Amino acid sequence: MQKFFVYLLSIGHLSVDLAPGALPAILPFLVLYNGLSYTEVAGLMFASSCLSSIVQPVFGFWADKSSKTWFMALGILMSGLGLGLSGLASNYWLIFLSITVMGIGSSIFHPVAAQTVNRISEHKATGMGIFSVGGNLGFGIAPLIAAAALTAWQTTGTALFAVWGVLMAALMLWAVPKMTASAGQKRMSPASAPVPAMKEVAKNDWPAFARLSIVILFRSVAQTSALAFVPLYCIGKFGISEAFSSTLLTFLCLCGAVMTAAGGWLTDRVGLVRACKLGYILMAPAFALILVVPSIWWVYPLMIVLSFTLNGTYAAFVVLGQSYLAKNVGFASGVTMGLSSSLGGMLTPLLGLLADSCGIECVMLALVAIGALCAASSFFLTEPAGKN
Repeated sequence: MQKFFVYLLSIGHLSVDLAPGALPAILPFLVLYNGLSYTEVAGLMFASSCLSSIVQPVFGFWADKSSKTWFMALGILMSGLGLGLSGLASNYWLIFLSITVMGIGSSIFHPVAAQTVNRISEHKATGMGIFSVGGNLGFGIAPLIAAAALTAWQTTGTALFAVWGVLMAALMLWAVPKMTASAGQKRMSPASAPVPAMKEVAKNDWPAFARLSIVILFRSVAQTSALAFVPLYCIGKFGISEAFSSTLLTFLCLCGAVMTAAGGWLTDRVGLVRACKLGYILMAPAFALILVVPSIWWVYPLMIVLSFTLNGTYAAFVVLGQSYLAKNVGFASGVTMGLSSSLGGMLTPLLGLLADSCGIECVMLALVAIGALCAASSFFLTEPAGKN
């Protein structure tokens, strides 16, 4: 039954990440129909995640104190409605506000869901990997849905995501109480009796968590910028259409779904820190090769490498953060997942300004440097106490 709940949470993860997954595919259409600049495009990526670094830890800390699992349904609802309303607005700042609501909804969902997965999974990295696959699938299919809907109905096609959000929020609202009841029975069973004793000896390693946060910062900037600028770079260099560019995002995210599940399995076998090092060392070479390939078709194999370095390490750094802050798993989940999704969006506008002033090729060069910094910082990580 606990495995069923992990898969159910993975479906919820898919639903909440449909909207942010569709946003990068919608951006070229907003440039086409609304005449947005690169800076304004980057501003929307900022709006989707600017409050995540604040909201996610707050809700994670709240989850450590009391059970608020219905926040998962609320997060799905806000995420879908936020993106849905953005396509119906013509004013840039109304679009900005709608995307902000979408980002807050995503922030509400993730820490509570990740905490629940941590509690009910026997193999934590594997469970986190299964949970994360849902998010990758959401990001993967969202660009195709967005491209089809906006090609048919222009920007009003985003209303499809609002409808989906309402339906899935209703499903989660019905299912979560059953999940909570079963989890409560598990905690009360004799098999779970040692857990309180373990919680008393759990310790927080804040210096190690700070070093991890630096790694997540570089990884977040790389991921958000790849989603926002790699399709735009390929449109400019290879002359592909806006709709065709969305296939790059879909391919990256669907590969990411496979890599996330495989990464969780690999992490449980090679260790949390080693999994991070193996993944991040490939980031800079992948971005560098995109700059020199002769055609768009060479970009797709590089998307496989990027999916491994960006998504195959997801379960590793989330569980690593939960292990560093063993006394505050919910808070750790909120911070790590918030940093991974928000800091990149907060810094992407700087890369947007760079693209407007120096060209989008300069952004790609900056991503090579960011990848190198991410790999270097991962070598300062240490295995949590008891896992050396």
